[in-house]
Amino acid sequence: MGKKIVLFLFLFCLVLLGCTELNKSKALFNGKDVNNWLTEGPVSVSDSVIQISDAGKMVLKSGKFTDFELFVTVKTVGNGKGEIRFHTDESGAGGYAVALNNDLESSQWWTKTGSLLSVRNLTKSTVKKDEWFDVRIKVEGKKIEVAVNNELLVDYIEPASPYRTTENASKVLSSGTLCLQSTEGVVEIKSIEITPLKVDKTVIDSQLAEAIDESTDDIIKLHQANFPVLDYHVHLKENLTLDLAKSQSRKYGINYALAPNCGIGFPITNDAQVIEYLNKMKGQPFVQAMQGEGREWPTTFSKEIRDQFDYVFTDAMTFIDRKGNRTRLWMPDEVFIDDEQKYMDLIVEKIVMVMDEPMDVYVNPTFLPEVMNDRYDEFWTDERQNKVIEAMVKTNKVLEINHRYKIPNKSFIQKAKAAGLKFTFGTNNTNSDFGKLEYCIQMMKDCGITAQDMYKPKMTE
Repeated sequence: MGKKIVLFLFLFCLVLLGCTELNKSKALFNGKDVNNWLTEGPVSVSDSVIQISDAGKMVLKSGKFTDFELFVTVKTVGNGKGEIRFHTDESGAGGYAVALNNDLESSQWWTKTGSLLSVRNLTKSTVKKDEWFDVRIKVEGKKIEVAVNNELLVDYIEPASPYRTTENASKVLSSGTLCLQSTEGVVEIKSIEITPLKVDKTVIDSQLAEAIDESTDDIIKLHQANFPVLDYHVHLKENLTLDLAKSQSRKYGINYALAPNCGIGFPITNDAQVIEYLNKMKGQPFVQAMQGEGREWPTTFSKEIRDQFDYVFTDAMTFIDRKGNRTRLWMPDEVFIDDEQKYMDLIVEKIVMVMDEPMDVYVNPTFLPEVMNDRYDEFWTDERQNKVIEAMVKTNKVLEINHRYKIPNKSFIQKAKAAGLKFTFGTNNTNSDFGKLEYCIQMMKDCGITAQDMYKPKMTE
């Protein structure tokens, strides 16, 4: 009996030791050298900081990780860019990659720091170049989390059958080593720590039950095609709080541009309120847009204040008609029509006038009042379409493809693309249930819109 007890205690200690090792943090950089890493290209250590530059990289020599939590303290120097790769092979190839990119001028503006590249690309950096920041990457069963400075940016569950193009076939969960690399310029690192994790099968089963079916999901297909996935027209509402917008954006993989309504009689009515709003939004993972309301907004807000947004948009749905009536086209009791064709000419005239306002994007385009909308194609003749598009080209404006109203139609979009206009995709939501840009994506497919056709916001810091 005594021998059995001793044997049991011995085995129990081994199991306990193994569990302790699994949940124990391990430093992968000693502050002196990178001798436990295979290096390629310019990789050096100075003053306890690793510097990787000009496509250099370092791959951990002895490490095979499946589930883990990785902490890296890193800096992008100037416009330097890099990646943290995991589940890679000994050459640093394959596996998933997390982007390090705080370059506001980058032509590929939709793969910012924290992006799980080709799976959850991010359009907004929450940190700046030349500043240290922390990246946390957690792989637990089928779930991948990426946080930057404790702000969770990616919360992705890989389904049982993930959608992957041939080019991205290796970007699936498996096991492997780690790779840190520069893809352009200089990236610096001062801390790398990892904690191996153990995950129960029941956890994985629960995760798979929550996963999105990627075989029918157009959003993952856009990411895989390296297309910017941004809803440029989202409003916080009573039932769409900031926290819900974050979690919903992470779940669907759609970046959001948040836009307060700014104008007389709207939530934000002056420069001081804009400053207060933008201060609250500092460090948030959202592109920041301004919606100018009414026709008074260009004089209600100063240029200095307007320029603090990533872009400004407005529509032409509010105007004064020929009889002096204040008109809001979406409100039937404010639409006064004697002759429909003449009223349509008035709508086109007002749209053309709006193009002279200091905005970037024309939204809710080609909207018609309810009594005319059932004959949309009849009213939006080629001549009227051309007048609006010519005015947009002349003033260098961007055209929104609007999911809520399903406008403009295919003909208008094709003309706009042929004229060289850029596009945004927007929902103009009324609540938290506003879909996944379905109409916009359908028009993208039908009209051959490419990533290069999409509007790049100014991306202020």
